[in-house]
Amino acid sequence: MDGVQLLQKKLAEVEHVAEKLFLARQQLVECDKARNGNREALTALRKQARTSRSSVSVSGKNVGGGGGGGGDSSAIDSSSSQETRCRTCGDHDGSSRVWMMSSGTDMLIRLPFHSVHCELEQEQQRLEDKVKMLQSTVKDKTLELSDTGALSQTIGPNLLRAFVNLKDNSS
Repeated sequence: MDGVQLLQKKLAEVEHVAEKLFLARQQLVECDKARNGNREALTALRKQARTSRSSVSVSGKNVGGGGGGGGDSSAIDSSSSQETRCRTCGDHDGSSRVWMMSSGTDMLIRLPFHSVHCELEQEQQRLEDKVKMLQSTVKDKTLELSDTGALSQTIGPNLLRAFVNLKDNSS
């Protein structure tokens, strides 16, 4: 009876770790969907403003740093005596109002262009940080699950096959 209880305990531990791994993967998928939606919204706003991350120049310099991959695109660049200009807004009127669906609700609100793209960029950064954390969790749980390989030493291959092929004949 002691061996059976040990086996049940180890199976429960593996099931618990596998459940946490499954939940982390589901959250990762949901965050990725939200991240893609934000990326689409930011692209639409840039098209409306007719800018890209690297297309707006401030006082004769390209502020995007080239390829459009680096830096916070909501940053405001300034020169010593020149006016400041947002990279996303460019020459577009940042006070013009655009429609935005408020997060967590199904309510559309009309906000200034500049505040909408800044909010979306902050949300995008928050989602990217959460995705990195979830990817780390998935790696940790996968490693933890694979480290429970001691379970395969406790359960013989025939018993494992029996668990896999187990069918409920009660009906």
